[in-house]
Amino acid sequence: MTTEKTTKATTKKVTEVKAKKTVNLDADVYTMDAKKSGTIKLPETVFAEKWNADLVHQVVIGMQANARQPIAHTKDRSEVRGGGKKPWAQKGTGRARHGSSRSPIWRHGGVTHGPRNDRDFSQKINKKMRVKALFVVLSKKFAEGQMLFMQDLSMKEPKTKDARALLTNWGTIDGFTPLATRRKNALYVVLSKGDAAVKKSFQNMGNVLVGTVGTVNPVDLLSYRYVLFANPEECMKAMEAKLK
Repeated sequence: MTTEKTTKATTKKVTEVKAKKTVNLDADVYTMDAKKSGTIKLPETVFAEKWNADLVHQVVIGMQANARQPIAHTKDRSEVRGGGKKPWAQKGTGRARHGSSRSPIWRHGGVTHGPRNDRDFSQKINKKMRVKALFVVLSKKFAEGQMLFMQDLSMKEPKTKDARALLTNWGTIDGFTPLATRRKNALYVVLSKGDAAVKKSFQNMGNVLVGTVGTVNPVDLLSYRYVLFANPEECMKAMEAKLK
């Protein structure tokens, strides 16, 4: 009986703690003119994850390693041109013996332990780990008030001037004032689908990155202060689909 009572009491406490830690997942949705147009209920499976620094670190380091492209390349003694003939006789000259003038200790010889472009830095990242890390970072961004939801984002033609005006206008929203003045890594714009006019309009600014919901990842999310989701309903559907 004592064991049953203890188990019930523990279960009750855990339930109460979970109830207290319930996160409010209602978010405001704005128009391009920075006016509130409504609210959206965010999926709990995406925006209610606990912070997991170890997981995020492992995934980010792995993604950065996979994106690494070794370019520097040095030739070893077998790749350097020349050196086919033995420099001098093995014995009788009084000089040290050498078999090739392309030895690493010779001028114009090969390089020992130099950088090679055939090195493989890639790391395996499990799909569940990648998705979990993405949701953990999104949850942290949302909890810290660094996430903005835009009803729609479209432009008639690529124009940096219009993009800069939009960014300044979004800076008038409560909590997003730095958008108007931050020079580096200000905003990561996530579109529900590709839009060439929007991407070209922001790409010359230097402090804004434009991507799609299909390519959103922890590295880009952590590289920028604020995150903007355009057409959030479609974006949330695509996010939930990553769990399948």
